[in-house]
Amino acid sequence: MDLKKKIRNVSDFPKPGILFRDITPILKDPKAFSYVAEKFAEIFPKKSFDMVAGIESRGFIFGAALAAKTGKGFIIIRKQGKLPGETIAKKYDIEYGSATMEIQKDAVRKGDRVLIIDDLLATGGTAQAAAHLIEKLGGKVVGMGFVIELAMLKGMKKLSKYNAKTLVRYT
Repeated sequence: MDLKKKIRNVSDFPKPGILFRDITPILKDPKAFSYVAEKFAEIFPKKSFDMVAGIESRGFIFGAALAAKTGKGFIIIRKQGKLPGETIAKKYDIEYGSATMEIQKDAVRKGDRVLIIDDLLATGGTAQAAAHLIEKLGGKVVGMGFVIELAMLKGMKKLSKYNAKTLVRYT
């Protein structure tokens, strides 16, 4: 399946000069949505990881689908102030400024092999922050999966040690 044909381009969103790659048409198409989970399951065999972590917010959708498909638990990594209980945080740079992500302290056990899933890889800052949080709790990031890679932003270079893979690449 050619996922590029399912991704909608939205000009000047979220601000002028940005070309936004919209994955909502994939979500509306059950075959395309299932295809994404199937491709991630093919790339990352379920025996290679213990848990799936999804990055807010679209990473929740694809990550939860993969976790359900592979019979694994699901971890959420959210923007600061959105998770109950004790958390740890990591501040990082994004395309339009800076942000802070959090994870619950009990989300990862020492030695857990965690696969991180998100919809988009741009500069790599968000994925690096997620990996940092998992590693700080004693987990091992065994891979990262992204539906879309914006290659011109060179985020993949920052993630070379994480076995990062993408389904659709824009150059």
